[in-house]
Amino acid sequence: MGDRSIPLVDLSDYSSGNEEKRKAFVKKLGDAFHSIGFVGVVNHGVPKKLIDDFYTAAKAFFARSEAFKRKYEVEGGAGQRGYTSFGKEHAKHSKVGDLKEFFQIGQVVTDGDPIKKEYPENVHVTEMPEFTDLGRELYRQFEKAGGELLRAIADHLELENDFFDQKIHNGNSILRAIHYPPITTEPESAIRAEMHEDINLITLLVGASAGGLQLLNKEDKWMDIVPEDDEIVINVGDMLQRLTNNYLKSTTHRVVNPPREQWHMPRLSIPFFLHPRSTMDLSCLESCVTGENPLQYEPITAGEYLDERLREIGLKK
Repeated sequence: MGDRSIPLVDLSDYSSGNEEKRKAFVKKLGDAFHSIGFVGVVNHGVPKKLIDDFYTAAKAFFARSEAFKRKYEVEGGAGQRGYTSFGKEHAKHSKVGDLKEFFQIGQVVTDGDPIKKEYPENVHVTEMPEFTDLGRELYRQFEKAGGELLRAIADHLELENDFFDQKIHNGNSILRAIHYPPITTEPESAIRAEMHEDINLITLLVGASAGGLQLLNKEDKWMDIVPEDDEIVINVGDMLQRLTNNYLKSTTHRVVNPPREQWHMPRLSIPFFLHPRSTMDLSCLESCVTGENPLQYEPITAGEYLDERLREIGLKK
């Protein structure tokens, strides 16, 4: 196994395990999210073939010409659907665009939920229907695995097991395929993705095609995160940190440029940002406000918070 920078948990212990296994899983997950904010998950139920097929389709999309890809860029869409070209997004404290381009797929509401009107339509790449179809299927599978993890988090926080279920039903989650092209000249100062925290409740990341992901630990040291085969890396986002009054940690992370001899290698990664519905109340849970940890945040809804953050990272004007 080698020395891992993040703990590894087996989701089947929770989904189909006995009481003892479930309890052990909840403790390990809760402790990891409290102390490091990151965990690796195996037996997560997301089919390997689906991940591999979407990877291949995304790679084929990013290999197309600039003109082709730009047909799928939505003007004024704040990058929430379709293609976002190279260098548009930056970390909130940085002015330099990250060295990446990406494509986003959002929620598809199929049950007549009135929330549908909040969401822009997904962008379909007509010449490559498999790209969007596979993405939509992968979105569903990630949503399912994420929902299961949130139930375990609810158990850890001693809330009702289904505390998050309705809040994430038809939530504003995003599946993002990110392409970091080969680096051809010495970058001015930007790295593939500058240090940042995620906005959402939790992020599920399927193994990238190249290394570079690092987290900042409590000692302010950067640690490499190297997922094993079929492992999904999960981290806490700012919404969950806020809800728990900083009890669960939204840890700073980044993607560094590879050593010069690997500059020619592109990097493809597929995060799923699990968001609730815009109406979710992110007011700190009373149980997380204590003498040692007094209230840290004003009440806000998930929708208001997302809006604020999209402006900070330059996607929303």
